[in-house]
Amino acid sequence: MAMRSALFGIAVLVTGTTALADSFKMTTDIPEEILTPGSVDTRIGTLTFDDGVPTAETASKVWDQLDFSRGIEAFLNGIPGASMVAIRTGLREVGAVGSTIGVFETLMDSKSLYLTPNSETVYFWNWMDLKDGPVVVESPPGILGVVDDFWFRYVTDLGNAGPDKGKGGKYLFVPPGWKGEKPEGYFVFESPTYGNLLFGRAFMKDGDPAPGVASLKKNLRVYPYEKKDQPPETTFINLSGKAMNTVHANNMKFFEEVNQIIQEEPAGAYGPDMTGIYTAIGMEKGKPFKPDQRMEKILTDAVAVGNATARAIDFRPRDPAVLIYPDRKWTTPFIGGSYEWLKDGGRNFDARTLFFYAATINTPAMAVAMPGIGSQYAATNFDKDGKPFDGAKTYRLHVPANAPAKDFWSVVVYDTQTRSMLQTDQQFPSLSSEKNLKQNADGSTDIIFSPTKPADNPNWIQTIPGKSWFTIFRLYGPLTPWFDQSWKLEDFVEVK
Repeated sequence: MAMRSALFGIAVLVTGTTALADSFKMTTDIPEEILTPGSVDTRIGTLTFDDGVPTAETASKVWDQLDFSRGIEAFLNGIPGASMVAIRTGLREVGAVGSTIGVFETLMDSKSLYLTPNSETVYFWNWMDLKDGPVVVESPPGILGVVDDFWFRYVTDLGNAGPDKGKGGKYLFVPPGWKGEKPEGYFVFESPTYGNLLFGRAFMKDGDPAPGVASLKKNLRVYPYEKKDQPPETTFINLSGKAMNTVHANNMKFFEEVNQIIQEEPAGAYGPDMTGIYTAIGMEKGKPFKPDQRMEKILTDAVAVGNATARAIDFRPRDPAVLIYPDRKWTTPFIGGSYEWLKDGGRNFDARTLFFYAATINTPAMAVAMPGIGSQYAATNFDKDGKPFDGAKTYRLHVPANAPAKDFWSVVVYDTQTRSMLQTDQQFPSLSSEKNLKQNADGSTDIIFSPTKPADNPNWIQTIPGKSWFTIFRLYGPLTPWFDQSWKLEDFVEVK
């Protein structure tokens, strides 16, 4: 009997499951692909198993890897929320909350750190909190406005692209789960979160921002619905020239920013899957976020890799759908033409990261073809030869005649580090068709980008030696030739 047992053991060691299958009445042939070998070499090292059971060392490795990968996903998917927290922080510091609205009365310049803003329109910003109940927004006529929730999800447009069709109107925003009155006479919207960003643009008239500012101050109102019969005065503060930061962190502070939303908003406000990701790394509503030494090291690495990933997605994208033209370097911030980055029922996560790492404000008016309404964007990180922009070199952008913009077009230069306007000696690192640019005989326009102003062309945007940059070309009131590509932007050319 002892000899038979010994021989059976040898058979198991040599032939694995085959010996077992030949030895018991209830066994069947086991497909090899469902088995786990005793040792596997992977990118995180050699993983070992005792008959399918991970060894303690292997379990430790894979748990570290799982926490690391979840940390990266938490970073990439948390960028919209962290960005919104940073915006709220900036708006709170200057007081643009409640019934106080911040307006860039003489436009936004490069002193303010915002993700890829325009310096050619009159911005207004306000943080709208619904925790104390519904809020009324009286929208002025002729603006482009939007409300996004705390995770930067679209709630509604106001103005030209909104239900008031640019005529102005009263909007009522109610908190999540609101069971109260939804009165007539308002455009009523329920936000998924208590915290919301109210943002908009008024437009200049003949290059002058004053008429747009005057219209905002005359017509824009924000106040609690419960005080609708005697609404408190809406006040305005001038944000032009203020040094303020609204850009999220790229280190461990990032998770602290996201945790603010998790703690303040209803549980699961970002959906069950992402809520589960954050819970798995220790961010759970009602509980302090205090990673131990092991977890803090893992998450520190995850932020670094997540940030590198976001920068690769933004500055060296691999999805060919990002190209506006297959033979040029211009890219779209809204891959697929969806403000939700959806296609065939699935979300393009890289496309969403590409947008929110470098930009803010989510609205269909920027993503969907709406000729004559809203705005369209084209970005580029490379010159005609596919090289990143060098601040020490000179480049020319040739804008063909008859640019398809009902209102105007603009081009702005941004810092690749901050994704905010490049800070040079120029207050506004930008030019637009409203600036009486020097045109060529055929109506086209040449713009020069270089450290020093050229003698032969006043259309100049300053760059900085030793610093890279990128640019965004915008069309306000884009027309059909933009969408059908009968009019095309040309690539940047280095001038030697």
